[in-house]
Amino acid sequence: MSVQHWIDQPDELTRRLQSWKGIATVALDTEFIRERTFYPQLALVQLGIPGETLLVDPLPAGMAAALRPLLEDRGVLKLMHSASEDLQALLRGCAALPAPMFDTQVAAALAGFGAGLGYQKLVEQVTGVALDKGQTRSDWLRRPLSDEQLHYAAEDVAHLHDVYDLLLDRLQSSGRLPWLQADCERALRLAGADAEDPYPHLALRSAQSLDDEAQARLCRLLRWRDHEAQRSDRPKGWILDNELAVLLSRRPPTDSHRFHQLLDGHPKAPRKSRGDLWELLETPLSEAERRIPLLRAEQLDKQRVKAMQEAVATIARSLELPEGLLCARKHMEALLEGRGWPDALLGWRKALLEPVLAPLL
Repeated sequence: MSVQHWIDQPDELTRRLQSWKGIATVALDTEFIRERTFYPQLALVQLGIPGETLLVDPLPAGMAAALRPLLEDRGVLKLMHSASEDLQALLRGCAALPAPMFDTQVAAALAGFGAGLGYQKLVEQVTGVALDKGQTRSDWLRRPLSDEQLHYAAEDVAHLHDVYDLLLDRLQSSGRLPWLQADCERALRLAGADAEDPYPHLALRSAQSLDDEAQARLCRLLRWRDHEAQRSDRPKGWILDNELAVLLSRRPPTDSHRFHQLLDGHPKAPRKSRGDLWELLETPLSEAERRIPLLRAEQLDKQRVKAMQEAVATIARSLELPEGLLCARKHMEALLEGRGWPDALLGWRKALLEPVLAPLL
């Protein structure tokens, strides 16, 4: 049975962590709130070693600085599950990332458990323990936290060492541990870069119905939207809704009166940024904006797409890997459109895929 400690004083956290010196692996999880902000608001940090769990309140002054040495200690491997949003929360809340990291969700996929396996299901498969899901949507910023919240939070790290031991053994036996390490390093690198997507329109399937100029206009609007969301720390949809962005890009109003009339009739139209939005629509597209990658519904050769999918599926089956983990469809399309090998396919994936896919390009 793991002993739990609630920690809300920097000196106490430092003392507890000093007692962990020499321990090579620490389980790590976070609770955060993201309903009204662009960036996740760090609300709780759970740290665990066999027999002891620290529930760390990051809100008091000095707590982030006390956490930072552990997060940045390259001699301690942090065990996490589905870490991408936790990385953002830690970077925002502590100005540090937990390197090196072992993501048990990615490890489980590489070890043959399936793609995107949730923590509860993975723990049940490995340990037989059925975990409570009741506090998933809890308000983690309230104080004091309830006993139910504290129990739920502690369980999120209590079983990570058992899961890690099994997954590590499987990955070492299969020679795939370097694959996991590369994927975790890439996740940390992307989190640290915090870069804006240069072509956000490619993520919207509805952009397929737009012509070239409308897609370029949509890309401009979404770039502005994403920048404003980060600058103001508000959800993207509060700045500009996807549906409205596509509507404005397809048929931009020809005068200011029609522009305001259209926005007045849309339930999710912005209020305070209409001037900026009108200027974006009114300004002619540059040549650079016209040369962006475009989303096509039918332009790609269906036979070549199918051949690539079959090739990826064959490799995935032979390795007992999920196809999406090996190569997502959007990355196949990027290759077919001549945009080069996406960053997500570099490393071990490219080594596996290039000999088979290169003849199809």
